[in-house]
Amino acid sequence: MAAEQGVRVVGPRRGAGLGTVIRAFVLLLCFAARGGALYFHIGETEKKCFIEEIPDETMVIGNYRTQLYDKQREEYQPATPGLGMFVEVKDPEDKVILARQYGSEGRFTFTSHTPGEHQICLHSNSTKFSLFAGGMLRVHLDIQVGEHANDYAEIAAKDKLSELQLRVRQLVEQVEQIQKEQNYQRWREERFRQTSESTNQRVLWWSILQTLILVAIGVWQMRHLKSFFEAKKLV
Repeated sequence: MAAEQGVRVVGPRRGAGLGTVIRAFVLLLCFAARGGALYFHIGETEKKCFIEEIPDETMVIGNYRTQLYDKQREEYQPATPGLGMFVEVKDPEDKVILARQYGSEGRFTFTSHTPGEHQICLHSNSTKFSLFAGGMLRVHLDIQVGEHANDYAEIAAKDKLSELQLRVRQLVEQVEQIQKEQNYQRWREERFRQTSESTNQRVLWWSILQTLILVAIGVWQMRHLKSFFEAKKLV
């Protein structure tokens, strides 16, 4: 869901001022933004789920709005306020960390405590959506992860930060998010290594077991043939 872009950062020339450095970092922040916006269609009792890989201790904000298909106009119109959406979020251990009923348009927020794949599911309020039986909903969903979920205009107004202070704060939070991503990738690599080692051990023991079985069958066949020849007085 999230789109990521690679950026090659070129160092500043000699004599370049602090403002140039700050602008370069701000440009990096813009290109490294992580988020995902999409829309999808659901029926009356249909449930849509999405998988988002999230590091631990990371805030996630999702904004959504719904549109109901108007058969007369043959287009999607804003849904009525009585129409609700139920949002459920599960962590990698399948524990529910968010389960709440929202309106036809709203925002949900949660913080991850376990790194890994989080499942985000949405479905309509079927008891009220039954009034529009046979209709279809279009749901516009925008998910922001990490520091990109912060509203820096609101933060600047609340903390009375100057433009330079705000840019520095953005940079610090971007670095913290990059560190979380790196820690998450290290965790994934460690888990993959453990899985590989466990698989290799199982394959090794299975090979040893097969060898022992073949040896046992060979010994049994030799003893059986020996007893057969002795019974026939061939040896």
